Amino acid sequence: MHIPNLMLQGGICPVTAAISAAALTGFAIAAARAKEKPSAARAGAVAALIFAAQMINFPVQSGTSGHLFGGVLASALLGVPFGVLVTALVLLVQSLVFSDGGLTVLGANVLNMAVLGAGAGGLFFKLLAGSSKRNSGFHLAALGVAAWISVMLAAFACSLELGIAGTASFSSVVNAMLGVHAWIGIGEGVITAALYHVFSARAQSGASKGSAAAILMASAAIAAVLSPFASSYPDGLEWVAEKYRFLHEAAPSFVSPLQDYSVPFITGSFLSTGLAGLTGVLMTFAAGFFFAGLITRVKTQASS
Repeated sequence: MHIPNLMLQGGICPVTAAISAAALTGFAIAAARAKEKPSAARAGAVAALIFAAQMINFPVQSGTSGHLFGGVLASALLGVPFGVLVTALVLLVQSLVFSDGGLTVLGANVLNMAVLGAGAGGLFFKLLAGSSKRNSGFHLAALGVAAWISVMLAAFACSLELGIAGTASFSSVVNAMLGVHAWIGIGEGVITAALYHVFSARAQSGASKGSAAAILMASAAIAAVLSPFASSYPDGLEWVAEKYRFLHEAAPSFVSPLQDYSVPFITGSFLSTGLAGLTGVLMTFAAGFFFAGLITRVKTQASS
């Protein structure tokens, strides 16, 4: 659900940017004050996993596709504050390097998928799961439900933004957006629960470094090997935009080095997509590693 350039115009762009900036500041403060923090390696690995998983579009109803948002997964693996920040970092890399989501509407994308998806969705998961045992059936079911809700929250927010911007009628678009994303949310819930079950089990066994390495290797495999096989159907937002005729091919505000997840001068689509995905995995890992380490150092210096 990456909103492209020109789909939102006017005052909605700076407003959503301001809301997202304020929210991210709050989550950064909460992350710095958190008693339990993930290692920098684990934060970077989860960022890479979210990036890689978002490259895999899976088919849903009526010739549409969806991909993992990953916000609730990030919050479940890292804690809500770090989950929000990591998701926002992924969206930033996607916008700047791959032209996936417009730069002028980055605030809206961060609001929808990071603040609401990872933030509100992650908090709902904590509320729903309560004190249930990690990786128990109820715990995983709560995670799946929260992941589904995070997709619906983002779809509703996107519909509202489209209506406020005058791009499309809210009353028409919201029904279509919620309808198609209800199916996408089912995939989100299943994938989220499955990935959490695999990687949280390793963390629970005490192999934190091994867990980060396993997540990173899985991310690299997904991006380099599986991403070229992603569904070519339009995603939920594109499908709705085509249906209501507000999908316009917009030139990026600047030339991204790996635009559309392809490497320039490499003609083979399989190799080009795989190399671009692998590059993105390394970049998001580095961004998450650096930012998580920075937050930890800031808190340590403030305490000393």
